[in-house]
Amino acid sequence: MEFLASRSRAGISGKTLARDIAALQSFFRFLVLIRKRQDNPVVLLERPARGFRLPRVLSVEQVEKLLSCIRTDTPEGLRDSALFELIYSCGLRIHEAVSLTVNDVRFNEKTVLVCGKGGKERMVPFGKRSAVLLRRYMQDARPALSSALSGNFLFLGKKGKPMTRKAAWDRFHALTVQAGVPAKIHTLRHSFATHLLAGGADLRSVQELLGHSDISTTQIYTHVENDSLKLYHAEFFDRNEGQNPLFPGKEQSGGLE
Repeated sequence: MEFLASRSRAGISGKTLARDIAALQSFFRFLVLIRKRQDNPVVLLERPARGFRLPRVLSVEQVEKLLSCIRTDTPEGLRDSALFELIYSCGLRIHEAVSLTVNDVRFNEKTVLVCGKGGKERMVPFGKRSAVLLRRYMQDARPALSSALSGNFLFLGKKGKPMTRKAAWDRFHALTVQAGVPAKIHTLRHSFATHLLAGGADLRSVQELLGHSDISTTQIYTHVENDSLKLYHAEFFDRNEGQNPLFPGKEQSGGLE
């Protein structure tokens, strides 16, 4: 208990403390198994609440700044533009995006067939901008990148091989440095979900689009949106300033007039 208390005082998160307790429980089970101890003193110790960390989300303007930095006058640039636009437009995980095949894209329905975690498939719609970039990429850039190693994969990397997650991460990192917008590829997925909810989408629909098996996983984005609303409220309706934001130059009233 003293060990765990000292860890907590040092600022260790509840998630890490829960792992510490799990490790101790396993260790003492092992000691009982080899008959070095007769009891497990940690077996009844409750693990602390793990809590959660709100995901980083970009504003619509930041996403636009990021994606507009990509030059599309080369096959690689057009591929990157189509890839990252599709990830944001559909809220894809990186492994879902690089695993796509040419046949997974349905231009008539403007949907893409995605294979998610556990091999579960889902149909996700994509936007007009993504449709334009995908057509350009598939008509102009993909044939230039293709080789005998390409197979039917949609996004191709070096020597025509299917693009890897590592290659996509490296390309995206270079893009964030160029745009001056710190982010990771998965930030586009977080931003997709948050922007949908901000636009009025219901939670169940967002869950289906993201491919979450449990809606509680999707609910974290409502916390992000509520957090943003609090920031906006604090910025424009801070009563401590005494200034009425709706009528500049007038003091705020203590009640309705």
